[in-house]
Parts: sequence; C-alpha cells; structure tokens
Amino acid sequence: MSAPRQRLVVLGATGSIGVNTLDVVARHPERFEVLALSAQHKVEQLAEQCRRFSPRFAVVGSDEAATTLTGMLRQSMTDTVVLVGVEALEGIASLPEADTVMAAIVGAAGLRPTLAAAKAGKKVLLANKEALVMAGPVFMREIIRNGATLLPIDSEHNAIYQSLPKEYSSNLSDNGVRRILLTASGGPFRQMPLEKLEQVTPEQACAHPNWVMGRKISVDSATMMNKGLEVIEAHWLFNAPSERIEVVIHPQSIVHSMVEYADGSVIAQLGNPDMRTPIAYALAYPERIEAGVTPLDLWRIGRLDFERPDVARFPCLRLAYEALERGGNAPAVLNAANEIAVEAFLGGRLPFTRIHMVIEQTLACVTWGEIDTLADVLAADAAGREAARQFAAGLHA
Repeated sequence: MSAPRQRLVVLGATGSIGVNTLDVVARHPERFEVLALSAQHKVEQLAEQCRRFSPRFAVVGSDEAATTLTGMLRQSMTDTVVLVGVEALEGIASLPEADTVMAAIVGAAGLRPTLAAAKAGKKVLLANKEALVMAGPVFMREIIRNGATLLPIDSEHNAIYQSLPKEYSSNLSDNGVRRILLTASGGPFRQMPLEKLEQVTPEQACAHPNWVMGRKISVDSATMMNKGLEVIEAHWLFNAPSERIEVVIHPQSIVHSMVEYADGSVIAQLGNPDMRTPIAYALAYPERIEAGVTPLDLWRIGRLDFERPDVARFPCLRLAYEALERGGNAPAVLNAANEIAVEAFLGGRLPFTRIHMVIEQTLACVTWGEIDTLADVLAADAAGREAARQFAAGLHA
C-alpha cells in the first residue's frame, strides 16, 4: 500500500525556487499534492500553475491581481479559491491539512507567513533566508516550541546539512566539527577592476555566471551580501559562532559547501548548480528522489578553484559579519537597509558602489535593541528602511 501524498504549500510559486519546486513535484505526482500557491503579482504565470496543479487556494498581493486571477481561472473552469494579502498567506501556511510549506517569498515580505508555518508545526523548507536573518531568535524558538521540522533550501546550507552527522546535536564541538565553509561563486564582478564598479548597471549585476535567480538576489550575489546573509542564517541553523563560519570563493559553483572536522576531514556536497537538487532533497527527506538534474561530469569540469574573498571588493560581507557579532536588531536593520539600497540601485537611483555605504550608515545610526518578539523585528525593519531611504537619497548621483 502506497504512502499518502505529501500535501504542499508553495509560498512564492512564481519565483525561481517556486518554479523549480513545482518542476520536482510534477515529476512525482504519486508523492506530492499541491494544496496552495502564492504570488505577488505574476498573475498569468500563477493562473497557469493553478490550471496544472489544481490547488485549493491561490494567494496574491492585491485586489486587482485577485480580480484578474479569478477571471482567468473562471474561464478555464478551475475551482481554486483566490485570496488576498498577508493574512491569507499566513492562513495557507498554517492550513491544518498541509504537511509541508516551501517558504520561498523573497525578502522581509516572507517573514510572517514563514513564521506562521513554524507556529503551526509544519515541515518548513526554508528558502526565505530573511526569516532567520531578521528574526533568528524568534523563529528558532517557534520551530522548537511547536515541533516543526526545518530543512534549508539554500544550496549552501542544504550542502552543510547533508555534510553534518545525521544525529547532529546542535553544537559544533560536540559533533567534532571545527568549522563550516560556505562557498560563494564571487558573482559577475569577481575580477572586474575596482575602478569600473562605479559604472556597473543593473543588467550587469543581474547576469550571474552560474545561477538563474531573481533580480534582487542576483544583486546580493554581486555584492556578496547574499553570502553575508547566509553566514547569519548558518549561525542560527547550526548554532555556529561567527568565527567558525568561513566564506570561500569557488567560481565553478560545483562544491556547494563543506564541513571541516577536528580530525582534519573535510566533507563536501558537490553537484551541478541546479536548485532542484536541494529542493528534491528537502521534499523527500530522508529519502532521495530524481530531480531532473544533469549528472555531474567531473571530467568536463576538469578543475575546482578556491580563493579568499576580498573585503575591499565585497564590503557587504564584512558588514554582515559585524551585524551578526553585534546581535540584537543589527541583522534585521542590515537586511532592511540592503533591501532599500538594492531597490534604489535597480531603479537607477543609486550607484552599485554605494549600496554598502547606505547599509553601513544605516547600521551606525539605528539604535541597537534586543529581538524577543515579532514586534521587535518589525520595528527594527521599519527603522532600518526609513534610515536607509534617507541615506540612499543623499547618496544618489
């Protein structure tokens, strides 16, 4: 007798993680049932997903998008119920029937529904790193309190998860771990002369050499803020102090991360740069399933290179470490300032080389405070955004 299908909610279904999740799900219809999907504004794409997977609910970000989606689904005789807003996102993330929630909404917007999934005790597949960056102590407390299962989707954290002992006791030393090595591609500007960075365009910053990602996360990769946020995320996921989390630039993006042990062993997870690998791993855990990923051809690759990150080229990485060591609301303020700065850069209102300046000035001016509740997180986020907007306007050139 076959096991019942896993009932899945995908938050951020039209983004790259959501699309790849549904690709894996479509390969295993006997294993997975799509219960609910969400998207902010890509209505046509969401409508097509609803026609294909017949979810019970679809959530969008505005009344206008809801009206359009409802009309599209009515024409195609699809019974999906269309809902609107953050409360609806929290509702589908905590549906009693749901087994698993893919948390793939980019940025601070994903915090509340991801936290709702944790509070509901779901199997949370975490692609929204901001839930841990902004609200690490709050989020982890709810995961533990409600018996939720947390599996990381970021390729780096998923690789670390696979490289740690199966009975990991949430303490590096107890497991003989010396350090965690997070790999980074170095992005599109790893070798560009520093004096040319001032003229970088959004199109250049979004042209990642290895991964297909959204515009915001592509810019974060170009500044290496994405890696800095992952350092903070790794701190919470693996109970690791900052001095035992190191970043290694690996241009080929084949080694997704490594764990170094006290006996000198280094265990790594390798694979082609395809997000379907960590998604499939988390969806089927502890089993392994086919994900449609091209097998790794080491003979074709030929070589694997590694180098230390240059903090002069990537000051955002330094700022992330400083925020983690400062603790309290500093990571939330860091994240908020980065989102505002990247938005200004993508909108042509801020040069690429001033993204880190906005973040550094914001961290210096926002009053430090503890993070104990969601209200603390939201207050830090609001303060960071307000200060960053002012600094971004002042630095516009």
